[in-house]
Amino acid sequence: MIDLTLLINISDQVSNLSTLPFGAEFGFNGNILETNVINLAVVIGIVVSFGGDALRSLLENRRQTILNSLQEADQRAEEAKEKLSKAKYQLELAQKKGTEIRQQGSITAEQEKKQCIRQTQEDAQRLEEVKQETLQMQQQKTISQVSQQVVSLALNQVRDKLKTRLDPSFHSSVNNFNIVLFTNYKVH
Repeated sequence: MIDLTLLINISDQVSNLSTLPFGAEFGFNGNILETNVINLAVVIGIVVSFGGDALRSLLENRRQTILNSLQEADQRAEEAKEKLSKAKYQLELAQKKGTEIRQQGSITAEQEKKQCIRQTQEDAQRLEEVKQETLQMQQQKTISQVSQQVVSLALNQVRDKLKTRLDPSFHSSVNNFNIVLFTNYKVH
C-alpha cells in the first residue's frame, strides 16, 4: 500500500511544476526510466489530488461509522446491563415472594390441620353427648315402660284379689276405714 505522506509529497512536486514561469524550458527527455518515473509521479499526483479527498472522506466516513457503531454497541451494552440488573432484582423479588408464599402456605396448612383436629374433637364430643342423652332417654323410656307394666300387673293382681276376697263384710270394713280416714282428714 502506498504511504499517504509520499503521495502528498509527489502531489506537491507536481503542483510546483505547474507554477513554472513562462519561458522555462520544456524539452524532450529520452531517458525512459526518468520519464516513466515522472509519468508515474504525475499520474499518482493526479490520483492523489483528485482521489485523495474522496479517499480521505471515505476513510473519515468509515471511521465515523465505526465510532458510531462502537457508541451504539456501548449504549446497547449499558442497556443490557440495566436490563440484567432489573431482571436479577425481579428474580430476587420473585424468590422472596415464593419463599413467603411457601411459608404462608405452611402456616395456613398447619392452622387448617389444627382447626380440623379441633373440629373433629368437638364433633366427637357432641356425638358422645348425643349418644349419652339417647341412652338416657332410652333407659328412661324402658324404665317407664317397665314401670307401667309393673303397675299394670300390680293393679291387675289387686283387682283379682279384690274380686276374689270382696264379700259384703270386707267391703263394709274397707268403706268404714275410708270414711274414718276422710273424717280425720277434714278435721285437721
